[in-house]
Amino acid sequence: MLVRQMLEIYDLLDTPQASGEAVAALLRERGAQDVTVTVVGGNQGTTDCVKVVIPGRHGKSAGGDAPTLGIVGRLGGIGARPEMIGQVSDGDGALAALTVALKLAEMHHNDDILEGDVIIGTHVCPDAPTIPHEPVPFMDSPIDMAAMNEQEVDARMDAVLSIDTTKGNRIINVNGFAISPTVLKGAILPVSNDVLDIMTRTTGRMPQVFALSQQDITPYGNDLYHLNSILQPATATQAPVIGVAITVEQVVAGCATGATHGGDVEEAARFSLEVAKSFTSGACAFYDAQAYERLVALYGGFERFQTLGKA
Repeated sequence: MLVRQMLEIYDLLDTPQASGEAVAALLRERGAQDVTVTVVGGNQGTTDCVKVVIPGRHGKSAGGDAPTLGIVGRLGGIGARPEMIGQVSDGDGALAALTVALKLAEMHHNDDILEGDVIIGTHVCPDAPTIPHEPVPFMDSPIDMAAMNEQEVDARMDAVLSIDTTKGNRIINVNGFAISPTVLKGAILPVSNDVLDIMTRTTGRMPQVFALSQQDITPYGNDLYHLNSILQPATATQAPVIGVAITVEQVVAGCATGATHGGDVEEAARFSLEVAKSFTSGACAFYDAQAYERLVALYGGFERFQTLGKA
């Protein structure tokens, strides 16, 4: 279980003084050696972008060829101060991703080393703005989506899990978490059976999958409705991406406080850790490569959906 790690990270994030450096200090103390914090500014303030690389036994960072998994904690901000006091629901993606980072750092220190590298990227902002959205308000961010993707999506990632609070909708209505179909270079592909198996094993329940529309996987800024930003990393990488949505039965605003369910966050983090173990050892495929090649041969590439399209 990752309960202790989650609570330690939560205590660091649930404060007006929350910072990337505080998180980095804890990770380094527990064994992480490659942690970077970059302060990035925009029109509405700054945020601390945190990137953690946990090397694998046969990972690329060690000269090996084991695949690298990326875990992105996607959010607008962990807080919406001064309007809201305390950590907001939108911060669950960062909480889950950093929980995995802390667990992996401790595992590596104890010589429980995965086969391949794992790269975790997220950002820490305790005072992010909010924006109107239906059916409930969205959290905004001090930086735009392009800057966020630049910081969190890494070219070394061979596949990506994007963890995001997904409570402000009527598409998926269960307490816990749900996964998306695999998205690759603008195409929505079938749901990975390997990932479904891991979800069943870690939750003890039937897996939950949320629906995606084509416009959900297009970049922000094209004036189309998006479920949320969970699949925005797919617009900035050639690697397959699966969304990990932390969900609830009723619509909850991203700027709501007191709405973080520790059991759901821990479950999503533990699931992500198990995917990391399997993917980096070659035991988990995000998509069927032959089927994808056939799809492209029949219908052409889908990369145009990674762009803003025609003006």
